[in-house]
Amino acid sequence: MKNLLTLLALTFFIVSCKNNKKTDFVLPTSSGNTNKILVVMKSNQWLGKSGDEIRTVFGEHQVGLPQPETLLSVSQVDPSGFKTFMRNDKAILIMQEGDKEQISVTKNKYAAPQTIVLATAKNEEGFVNLIRNRGKEIIKIFKDEDIKFIQNIFKKERLNDELFKTLENIGVSFDIPERYCLVDDTGDFLWLRQHLKSGIARGDGSNNIIVYSVPLEDETKVADNITAVRDTIGKKYIPGSKEGMYMITEKAYTPYTYDAEIDGKKAFETRGKWEVKNDFMAGPFINYTVIDKKNNRLVVFEGFTYAPSINKRDFIFELEAIAKSMKIK
Repeated sequence: MKNLLTLLALTFFIVSCKNNKKTDFVLPTSSGNTNKILVVMKSNQWLGKSGDEIRTVFGEHQVGLPQPETLLSVSQVDPSGFKTFMRNDKAILIMQEGDKEQISVTKNKYAAPQTIVLATAKNEEGFVNLIRNRGKEIIKIFKDEDIKFIQNIFKKERLNDELFKTLENIGVSFDIPERYCLVDDTGDFLWLRQHLKSGIARGDGSNNIIVYSVPLEDETKVADNITAVRDTIGKKYIPGSKEGMYMITEKAYTPYTYDAEIDGKKAFETRGKWEVKNDFMAGPFINYTVIDKKNNRLVVFEGFTYAPSINKRDFIFELEAIAKSMKIK
């Protein structure tokens, strides 16, 4: 009996080891830029009504940019061609016939990091309805994953917050990559800049970050006062090339403000265009104004881009990712 019990215990140990054995398989690194998705659907559908609906919803223009640029860049491949290296794309939308109109999300199936959204419907009419009703949700899924993707990169190459007295005084931190250089750090106002050279026709362009705080006076009026606050800050801290020149909100374009959440706190996201008073410099900006009730103040992160003659969507998206990494200490 003793020998039998020993044999059973040994058999159980061997089986357990086999069942718990981990694979050493490593997924390949995904390919593809941010704000870009690959749509897998039949070519006749892509050329039909469902393809038109995808182009309409995903091709909506991003607000606040000087030139028309779509929310997402979209390419298409027929299911018969969806193999080998194409499966390694970072963001994939698969349109597939099924019993219900629904979407599901799979992560890291063929590569990493990777997000695959499977959208099913019974027929073309169903696909049109699905994209029309849930297209914004699908866009958000891909956008949110791109934000995480960028933030993970920046965490590995981030600036030390302790280098900047404004961040220390305000008590905030961000994942800002090391390629951003100091322009001004007063203790109340921080300005960082990354130079952009490639493809810009008229001299160097730049991506810029500014951080500051202002007192919270009336929470119900915060959204209405964002433009006035940024114009005051621009006049005080962001001069042009000559006296009397400074950054203002472009007068001919009304900014768009949305509800947002940063670091678990109520915030407002504002997208619009800036210009330099009495000069010809201009570009897009994205502003996050965070309500910090505990400290009775507003914490403001703004990113703005100067990149004449080239598209700016991805530059602003990078600034959005940095803003959303904010932590209020």
